[in-house]
Amino acid sequence: MSSGVMSRMETFTPRLCLKAVDQYETILQSRLSKSTKSPRNQQRVKNESSNTSIGRSYSVFRQWKKNDRDSKCNMDVSYIDDTKTNSLSSSLPNVNYSQMEHFPLVMSDATMLEEDNSLKFLALNALDLIAPASDILLKNRLKSWFQLSGHPDGLAPAGPGTVWKRRTGGTENTERAVYEELSKDALIRDFIPKYYREVEYKGDTFIELQDLLFGFTDPSVIDIKLGTRTFLESEVSNNVARTDLYKKMISVDPNAPTNFEHENQAVTKLRYMQFREQQSSTCSHGFRIEAMKLPGAPPITNLKKIKEHVAVVETLKLFLGRYSITYEKLLEQLKDMRSRIEASSYFNTHEVIGSSIFIIYDEKKIGVWLIDFAKTYKVPNGKELSHRKPWKEGNHEEGFLLGIDNLISTIEEIKITL
Repeated sequence: MSSGVMSRMETFTPRLCLKAVDQYETILQSRLSKSTKSPRNQQRVKNESSNTSIGRSYSVFRQWKKNDRDSKCNMDVSYIDDTKTNSLSSSLPNVNYSQMEHFPLVMSDATMLEEDNSLKFLALNALDLIAPASDILLKNRLKSWFQLSGHPDGLAPAGPGTVWKRRTGGTENTERAVYEELSKDALIRDFIPKYYREVEYKGDTFIELQDLLFGFTDPSVIDIKLGTRTFLESEVSNNVARTDLYKKMISVDPNAPTNFEHENQAVTKLRYMQFREQQSSTCSHGFRIEAMKLPGAPPITNLKKIKEHVAVVETLKLFLGRYSITYEKLLEQLKDMRSRIEASSYFNTHEVIGSSIFIIYDEKKIGVWLIDFAKTYKVPNGKELSHRKPWKEGNHEEGFLLGIDNLISTIEEIKITL
C-alpha cells in the first residue's frame, strides 16, 4: 500500500473505521466453512461477540483462522478422555506456573487475505491495532495463550494465528535458515510450523511463526525434547576443567564426581553436560519430557528429571488419557513423520540438536510438529547421519531418530494396556 493511500486512510473518521470493522467481519464470515457445534465454543464465541467492535472483530479473526487450520488438519478425534485430573499424581514434580512478558503486537499480512488489505487497515484503525503499538488483541489472546517451555520471554502471540519467537545467539542461531529451507521441503513442511518472516524491533530480532495452539480449544499439549545428546560438539571442545561446573554437579549429586574430580574440585564441560543428561530419560530413551499442559490446568514445566521408564510411561499415559483412538491417530502421525525424516536429504546431512516434538490435541483433532532448530547444522565433509548410532566425538550422531523410535514404542506399549 502506497504512503499516499495510507495518509488518506489515516484521516478517515472513527465512524467509518467502525463501519469497516463490520464489513471486514462480513467478508471473513463468508469464508468460514461452518460454525462450531460445541456448546462450550458457542458460549465462548457469544461472550467474545459482545456489543463492542473489538469483541466482534477479534472473534471473527480467530474463527476465520481456526477454520483455515481445521480444513488442513490431518485428523478428527471423536473421543477424548474428559475425566483427566487437573493435577499430577504425587510421584511427579510440583506444578510451576509459566510467566510471559509482553511483546509488540504485529498483524502479519501473511495471515490475511491480500485483496482485503485496505479494509483490514480501516478495521485495525478502529481497533487501535496499528503495529506495533497496542496490545488490545494481545490481552484477549492471553486469556487462552500460554508458553509451555523454553525461555520465559522467548515467545509471545502476535497477529491472529502467529507468534513471535526471539532469536538469540547471534549468527550461530540457525533457526531462520532452517525454517526457510524446510518450508520448501515437500516431505517435511507439513510437520513444522509455517514460517512467515523475520522481524527487527527495538534492537531485537524475532521470527514470526505459525501459532500451533491457534484453532485448538483448551487442548492437551506436550513438549518432548529429542536426542541422546543435547549439546553441540563445539560447546564441549574445551577440555579445561572448571570449578563452577563441579559445584553445579555436586549441588545435584554430591557423589557424582570421581575421586580425581573431587580432589581437583573441577570437571570439564563435556563431563558436566553428559552428567546433566543422565539426570533425565535423554540418555536411556533418546527423548525427555520437557513440559506439558492438561485441559483446565496450568502448564507443568519441571518434568525434565523424569528418568525411569515407569515414570515416563505414567506421564505419557496421563497426557494421552484412556481412549485408544487418541493413541492410534498420534501413532499414525508420528510414524508418518519418522518415515519422512528418514527419506529427507536435508535430515540425512544435518545434525539436529535440541529440537522437540510438539503434540497438541483437543476434542476434535490432534497435531504433531517438529520445533526448535536453533542448533541445526550441516555436517562437514559430506557425511550422512543415521540419527541412531551412539555418539563419538566427531561423528555428529545425536540420536534424533532413536528418540522418535523410542517414543513410538513407548506409546505403543501404553496402548496395549488400555
